[in-house]
Amino acid sequence: MKTGWIIYRKADTLGNEGYIQWFIDEAQKQDIELKFVMREQLSVGIIDNKTEILKNGKPERPDFAIIRTIEPLLNLHFETAGIPAFNSYEVSRIANDKALAHSYVQQLGVPMNDTLFLHTDLLKQTPPLEFPFVLKQTGGRGGKEVYWIGSQDDWTSLLPKLPPVNLIAQRTNVRHGKDLRVFVVGDEVVGAVLRESDADFRANFKLGGKATFYNLNANNLEPVQKIIDRFDFGMVGIDFLIGNDGKLLFNEIEDIVGSRTLSVTSNINILEKYVALIRERIE
Repeated sequence: MKTGWIIYRKADTLGNEGYIQWFIDEAQKQDIELKFVMREQLSVGIIDNKTEILKNGKPERPDFAIIRTIEPLLNLHFETAGIPAFNSYEVSRIANDKALAHSYVQQLGVPMNDTLFLHTDLLKQTPPLEFPFVLKQTGGRGGKEVYWIGSQDDWTSLLPKLPPVNLIAQRTNVRHGKDLRVFVVGDEVVGAVLRESDADFRANFKLGGKATFYNLNANNLEPVQKIIDRFDFGMVGIDFLIGNDGKLLFNEIEDIVGSRTLSVTSNINILEKYVALIRERIE
């Protein structure tokens, strides 16, 4: 029987206990032993000129790792050690950097809103775009570190509060409070959810938005398929904004995607599909 690790930071386990157990149960159904490991238990690096993984101070190697932390170097380290990582280092590196993701996806001919790549150190009192616009930290998740800039006062007051990070600025000529999340396992579109909020320009479910299952049509699938064909995904969410003309505009790729909205709006067991994909790849 193959043995894998599902890795979370300790702080992120709170509220995810049920999801972790669901992962472990689905793996067991498919003759895989999946062990929960906290990131804090692991030390990784180069020892005696060898790629080493230590768990609680002792060398240990699983057959694969499901890495649920935003730490692309960790994905890379497992792969360098010959251990398949889900998602892969390439997916983790690109998906967890909004600027990188936009740069790669734009090359595929997928439509997106005007997006400027910035850094806090380069910002000036003059804003980079006409009001209103949205400013995002490139490493932000879950709708956090996203700022609506509607006036010069908004801009001026935000500048001193920003940490030294990379940013993107985007125009807001889209339908506010709406986005579409497409769930992907490998090269399969598993389902899609329309997320909406009447109270916020962000539609994130955890921020109080509502979700409904969305049936993709041929036009919707075209930009999704272009992205799937480019990347070797494990399980991800691909998020799209909705233009005022109804067309999908690329927004981001969610690496350590949760599936609460899909579970709430459908009977799809996405983890069953994900474990099957993992089993196929490790065997």
